[in-house]
Amino acid sequence: MRPHDNSEDSEMEKVIIVRYAEIHLKGKNRGYFERVFCVNLEKALKGIRHELRRTSGRYLIAAFDDLEAEEILSRISRVFGVHSYSIGYRVPSDLDSVFAAARIVCPQTGTFKVETHRADKRYPMTSIEISAAIGGKLLDANPALKVDVHAPQHTVYLDIREEGTALVFGAFEEGAGGMPVGTSSKGLLLISGGIDSPVAGYMMAKRGMDVEYLHFHSYPYTNEQAKDKVVELARILSRYAGGESLATVKVTHIQEEIHKKCAPELNVTLLRRFMFRIAERVAKRKGAKCLITGESLGQVASQTMEGIASSNAVVTLPVFRPLIGFDKEEIIVRAKKIGTFDTSVLPYEDCCTVFLPEFPAIKPKLSFIEEEEKKLDVEALVEEALTTLERISIH
Repeated sequence: MRPHDNSEDSEMEKVIIVRYAEIHLKGKNRGYFERVFCVNLEKALKGIRHELRRTSGRYLIAAFDDLEAEEILSRISRVFGVHSYSIGYRVPSDLDSVFAAARIVCPQTGTFKVETHRADKRYPMTSIEISAAIGGKLLDANPALKVDVHAPQHTVYLDIREEGTALVFGAFEEGAGGMPVGTSSKGLLLISGGIDSPVAGYMMAKRGMDVEYLHFHSYPYTNEQAKDKVVELARILSRYAGGESLATVKVTHIQEEIHKKCAPELNVTLLRRFMFRIAERVAKRKGAKCLITGESLGQVASQTMEGIASSNAVVTLPVFRPLIGFDKEEIIVRAKKIGTFDTSVLPYEDCCTVFLPEFPAIKPKLSFIEEEEKKLDVEALVEEALTTLERISIH
């Protein structure tokens, strides 16, 4: 790629081209989705000098410092709704201007082809003619180049726009996809500190959900390092899913009461029912319309069909379990991809490992669960736990 001297052409502008994903499928609501998408892009680029412009079917990031280009690319790669992005040049659509930009984008050696998309159907040349003309000029300028239209090492992309301009770039980078965060209401993620729950939050955010975070701890049985680990997971996840704080609730007394008064094989099952009750109340305070968990069917004793049904029975909000059909290896792959895996495997225990029974119930009957629960003052324990609610900033 030839270095670009801005003095060569005052009309040539370096830009980052951002294309959106499913938004283009929306009908009369498309404007709403685009507005949220634009707000999310601006949030992602906060603190970086730039201009964000909308053009037909895409956004252009311009007027940025070259030294911050990689940081911009890194940030927009985490914005849901982005289908792909490219770094390139915006120029007038005459051939000389397009060629000047193509020379910068195209390497000086190797095989290449030129691929043209002509949105402006009034342009006096067809897409094939434009590609041939620019390709010929590039060959003349760089004798070491060779054309290979089937398997080129490099492709120069030309996008001839309706407003008399062209976008010239050399690659498509894959975006995060999905829908803009905030277009699918708000959900509360029960984040444990393990591998699964951050991935579940990521997947719901990808479908446009604004994710809030709730963590249960059992201090002093679990330590401050375990809480710090969850704060870090929420911070990493917030780069994709949004959110400003992590809510924490202490469930130590609930666990002690269950351990003291109820059948030991139901320790985890009963604790999860308390967690769901508390989570629903926190969710309603935050305006969240659902709960989100990282449960995967059959992964542990409490995640059997019977265990899941017993948790569902104590709440009225819908519970989304985006990992329900995933095996552990599939979840690990996604955790590594989003950057939460290394933090998730730090060796600090969470509350579900406290008072863990030797033989937990795998298929508990709801009638038995409810009978054992009568030994507890459920409402008083829930209210007491809610008094320990803390909010921790994750930024």
